Amino acid sequence: MNFLMTAFDMFLHVDRHLVEFAMTYGVWVYALLFLIIFLETGVVVTPFLPGDSLLFATGALAATGAIDVTSVLVLLTGAAVMGDNTNYLIGRLIGPRVFTEQHTRFLKREHMLRTQSFYDKHGGKAVVLARFVPIVRTFAPFVAGVGRMHYPRFLAFDVGGGILWVWSFGLLGYFFGSQPIIKENFGLAVVAVIGISVLPIVVEVFKARFRRSASTP
Repeated sequence: MNFLMTAFDMFLHVDRHLVEFAMTYGVWVYALLFLIIFLETGVVVTPFLPGDSLLFATGALAATGAIDVTSVLVLLTGAAVMGDNTNYLIGRLIGPRVFTEQHTRFLKREHMLRTQSFYDKHGGKAVVLARFVPIVRTFAPFVAGVGRMHYPRFLAFDVGGGILWVWSFGLLGYFFGSQPIIKENFGLAVVAVIGISVLPIVVEVFKARFRRSASTP
C-alpha cells in the first residue's frame, strides 16, 4: 500500500520529484531521463513507462533553469532514436514467429496485432504517427523489424518522428510549465497530457467495436 501511495505521489508531482532529483544529483538527472526514454522506446516489454508526460515534465523542469532545455531535448531525441533502432533490431532477430505463437511469456500478442494493423492503415508514416500513441509507440519499431521494413526508410521516418515527438512535448512543457496555473495544478496537467495521448487508442477501440456490431447479423 505504501509503495502504491508513493508511486501515485510521484506520478502526480513528477515535476517536483524531478526538481528534487536535479538538486540532489545534478547532471545525473540527464542520465535518468535518457534511460527512461530509451527503455520506453527500446524495450518492447516496458510500454508502461512514462513517455509523453515525462517529456512534458522535463520541459517544465527546464523552464525553472534546473537543466538546459536545448541540451536535454537533444539528448532525449537521441535516446528515442536509439531506443527505436534497438527495438527494430530485436524484431528482426526474433522474426515473424512472434505473430504465430499463441502464447508468449513477455509479449502481448494483441498489442502486436494492433500495431500491425496500424502499419497496414498508415504505411511508412506509421513510424512517425506511432510516436504519439502510447503502447503502439513501443511496439511499432519492433513490428517494423519483424516485418523487415527497409532499414534506411525506417531510419528516415524514425529520426523525423523522434524529433517531432520529443521537441513538441518538451517545448509544450517548457512554455506552459512555467505558467502559474499549470504549476499549481501540474498533476492535472500531466493527466490531461496522458488523456490526450491515449485518445487515439480509445477512438480505435470504439471504432473496432462499432465495426464488429455492424458486421453482426
